Amino acid sequence: MAPSAPKAAAKTPNKKKNKKDKVFHPKSRKAGQLERSHLRKQKLADASGKRSKNLVAKADKYAFFFHALPPDIPSLSLPEIHDIIKSVWLVRHDSLIEVERSQRRPGRPQSARELALLEMKRQDEEVYRTAIPDLSDPQTVELFRAWEDRSHDPAYLHLLRTIRVSSTNPDSLVVEHIGAREEGTRKLEKVAQAKEKVNQANREASRKEAEIAARDASKMDLD
Repeated sequence: MAPSAPKAAAKTPNKKKNKKDKVFHPKSRKAGQLERSHLRKQKLADASGKRSKNLVAKADKYAFFFHALPPDIPSLSLPEIHDIIKSVWLVRHDSLIEVERSQRRPGRPQSARELALLEMKRQDEEVYRTAIPDLSDPQTVELFRAWEDRSHDPAYLHLLRTIRVSSTNPDSLVVEHIGAREEGTRKLEKVAQAKEKVNQANREASRKEAEIAARDASKMDLD
């Protein structure tokens, strides 16, 4: 029996060397560019996170007023808005805070939950320094009720007219934001007014031209 031919040695594929990350000198121009790029991205991420947090807090506050709004009225009076703030909004955490206090033994520090509730209550008191939906305006109330059809999307809230009210001067309010819908209406009104001015100027020019033509015709008749 003929001896079998020796097997060819299997070729071992050349392993590619892993590329090493290029290291730049800390004081080089490229290192400075990378550092600035990183800081810029970090600032954008922080700003985005802050905006998201503020939007969630705004939606929570607006959701409260949405559910506090009686379903069968076109709008609220200013005293009624203050009553909702004082009797419902500002005391909504009080019962839970009282439970935490009653369960705390004398001399013991406040629990994490009690501290969190107190912080939420403090933030709720900022309602007098921040904007709320203008529930005294029937058009805003109508738009606000439609928020439910948008699944309470926070992006919808910019359409609403918002106001600031004062605990020390409860008979006054300050318009914080006229609302995108009202702003659009005002822009259309301004466009219409500008168009009317142009038309009026054209009518005046036509009238003067007619007067001049009439005078010229009168002179020709006299001649």
